Amino acid sequence: MTVDVRSLTDPEERWAAISALSALRIAVFRSWPYLYDGTIEYEVDYLAEFVRERGSVLVVARDADAIIGAATASPLTGQKPEIQDPFRSKEFDVAQIFYFGESVLLPQYQGQGIGHRFFDAREDAARAAGASKAAFCAVVRSDDHPMRPEASRNLHPFWRARGYTPVDGLTGTLAWQDLGDDFESAHLMQFWMRDL
Repeated sequence: MTVDVRSLTDPEERWAAISALSALRIAVFRSWPYLYDGTIEYEVDYLAEFVRERGSVLVVARDADAIIGAATASPLTGQKPEIQDPFRSKEFDVAQIFYFGESVLLPQYQGQGIGHRFFDAREDAARAAGASKAAFCAVVRSDDHPMRPEASRNLHPFWRARGYTPVDGLTGTLAWQDLGDDFESAHLMQFWMRDL
């Protein structure tokens, strides 16, 4: 299986990918630990806003013509307040931080080095933009959560091997609707960061 991983820089190509990326995000984020019950309409709006954002990076993995994975990044200054505010409250210089949004990959493609290629591309873009740090956040779920799979995959060793560590006290909340709920709820997010 040959997977092509590359950054989409052409605006038309980015816009053309939105439909497939929306479906991919919903498929991947329905799984543990996000348990996200999203809609295509929301995803299309979210991705359209991202594509318009100045300095944004969109890395796509394709198997033949099918998009099977994607990763996003952009300057932290272009993110919404709920992402920026935790950094500001800890007196980080947000102008020096590149924020990595989602990294989504269909399960059958995991373990083939694609995640590393996503990080490589985003870190290269962050350095090219003059950032001195890269950061992302991950949802925090309790160990006894009733929907935690018995063999849930822990990405912490992968992130640590890439040089990222959770920043003590640097947390925030993001709201979405969990599977099985009919309302949005706030979810605790832990920010991870590394120097570039």
